[in-house]
Amino acid sequence: MTEHGDLPGPGLQLGVLLGDGIGPEVVPAAVRVVDAALQAAGAAPVRWRELPMGAAAIASHGTPLPAETLDVLAGTDGWLLGPVDGVAYPEPFRSRLNPSGALRKHFDLYANVRPARAFGAGRALCPELDVVVVRENTEGFYADRNTHAGTGEFMPTPDVALSIGVFTRSRIERIAVTAFELARRRRRHVTIVHKANVLPLAMGLFRDVCREVAARHPDVVVDDLHMDAITVHLLRRGGDFDVVVTENMFGDILSDLTGELAGSLGTAPSLNSSDTRAAAQAAHGSAPDIAGQDVADPIAMVLSAGMLLEWLGTRRGDPALLDAAHRVSAAVRSTVAAGVCTRDLGGTASTTSYTAAVLAALADPSHHSRPLEALP
Repeated sequence: MTEHGDLPGPGLQLGVLLGDGIGPEVVPAAVRVVDAALQAAGAAPVRWRELPMGAAAIASHGTPLPAETLDVLAGTDGWLLGPVDGVAYPEPFRSRLNPSGALRKHFDLYANVRPARAFGAGRALCPELDVVVVRENTEGFYADRNTHAGTGEFMPTPDVALSIGVFTRSRIERIAVTAFELARRRRRHVTIVHKANVLPLAMGLFRDVCREVAARHPDVVVDDLHMDAITVHLLRRGGDFDVVVTENMFGDILSDLTGELAGSLGTAPSLNSSDTRAAAQAAHGSAPDIAGQDVADPIAMVLSAGMLLEWLGTRRGDPALLDAAHRVSAAVRSTVAAGVCTRDLGGTASTTSYTAAVLAALADPSHHSRPLEALP
C-alpha cells in the first residue's frame, strides 16, 4: 500500500495497521474504497500512515505492537485495524494481551459498535434484520482488559483456574449513553442484555445502571432479556430488535450471531471508539486458512471504514465525510445486489474483483448514495 504521509491540506490523517492473515488483503481494499468515496464526495484526500503491527511487526521490530505505532496513532484522526492472530504468535507474545486488545486498552476505546443489516443476496438467515450491538469494550468477563496490570485470570494451583469479571458504574453508564443516543438516531428501541438471574450483583448492576440511563431518555423504548433468551429471539424475530447493549463477552458472541444472520460474518463491520478517537476493525478474525488466496470477503472491513468516516463526519459536522460514508455503504450494497459477491455470500468474485466492482460503483455518476445506519 502506498503511504501518503506528506500530503498537504486539511484532509484526514488515518493510520493503517494491516494485521495478520487476510488483513493485508482486506485492509488495502478498504483504503482504496475510502479514497474513491472521498473523491466522489468532493472531500479532501486522506494522508495514510501505514504502521507496523502483528506478526510482521514481531519480525521487523521484535514486538507485535511497537511503541512508535502507539505514538503515531495518538496523532491521527483514527485508524483502520486489520485482524490479529495472537494465538499464532511465538511466546512470550502469545500469552500477552494481543495488539487489538492492547490498542483498545491504551486508547480507552470503550464503545464497540457492531451493526448487522441483512444483505439481499439470498444468504441472509433473517432478511428483515437491522440491528446494532453496542458492546462495552473495557471490562466485563474478558480478563485481558479488566485489570490495570496483567490480566484478571490466574491459577493458584495447577488444577484451579480463576477469572475475574469486573463491572463498574461509570463504565456501564457511558456505554449505556452510547446505546441510547444511537437509538435516538435509529428506531428508538434499546434492549439490555444481561444474566442478572444468576449474577444478581455484577449483571444486576449492569442492568440497573442501563435502566437509570433509560430514564433520561424517555423517548426511547427499553426492555431487557437474558443472554440465553435473546439468542432464541434473534433467530425467531430478529427484525424486532434495534439497538442491543451488553457487556464485553456477551457482545462479542451476539455480534457474531447477528453477522451470520445478516448473511455472513465476512460482512460484519465494527467500530471501536472513545470520546475522541475511533478505530475501524471488522468483527471477524484473521482467517489464516484462506489468507493469500484472494477469496476473503472485504465487505466487513470496507463497511468498518465507512463507519469511521461517519463517526468523524458526525463529530466534525463535515457533510463531505458523511456523504463519503453513505457512498461506501451504498456502493457495497448495490454491488452485492447486482450479483457480485465473494463465496461466503454464494458468489464467485475474488477479493480483488469485488473491490474493483465497488470502486466502479463509486465512480459511476449515476450511482446515488443512501444513508448508512446512524452510528455514534
